[in-house]
Amino acid sequence: MSAPDSLFAGIRAAIIDLDGTMMDTAPDFLVAVNAMRSELELAPVGIDVITRFVGKGTENLVRSILGLDYAPDQAAARYEQALDAYMRSYSAINGRHATVYPGVADGLRDMQQQGLRLACVTNKPVGFALPLLETAGLLDAFEVVYGGDSLPRKKPDPMPLLQVCADFSLAPRHVVAIGDSSNDAQAARAASCRVLTVPYGYNHGQPIQDVDSDGIVDTLLDAARLISAANPNQHVSQ
Repeated sequence: MSAPDSLFAGIRAAIIDLDGTMMDTAPDFLVAVNAMRSELELAPVGIDVITRFVGKGTENLVRSILGLDYAPDQAAARYEQALDAYMRSYSAINGRHATVYPGVADGLRDMQQQGLRLACVTNKPVGFALPLLETAGLLDAFEVVYGGDSLPRKKPDPMPLLQVCADFSLAPRHVVAIGDSSNDAQAARAASCRVLTVPYGYNHGQPIQDVDSDGIVDTLLDAARLISAANPNQHVSQ
């Protein structure tokens, strides 16, 4: 799927998701979830289960995993224990099994050279997001990083995206969100930002082609090139 250049004319900033967009973190989630399940004396799950539940925040992930084995009232009774076990395990392995997707580092560099302002907005707790980005060598690309616990509401609510627009003193029409899921697209639509999606992420186990976006780009570098083509007079830093 391609997007008309005219849709991205005037873009001056990009808001980029983390899990499933910049980094394949599902292997980290798998280790932490199965450590949690072991403490609860439950059988391990596979990575296909993990990718269905990633993207809506830690609390949703833990509740969804508990829902595989327990009725709602039983899951609620075990939630605090499970959350504590998950957080301890994830803190210990954050980034150890994750990898940066191809085109991410080059794409961020290209966007910076165009003069675009960059923010990372993720539903991952910010205390996990910041060290993960730093370990991956990506943190310095971003002026702003918001996690799922940074603001009162998280994606798919538009609040984090609108906060970035305010931080950058930009109207939403000048900002594009880039992500791998319906969460990203719904937040962008509600904020009146443009939105691009990548095809290699998680999207809760659903086809990315079913998501309402302004285009699917193979990599972040392709996203950068699309924005550049739409803004041929954009400032380029040397």
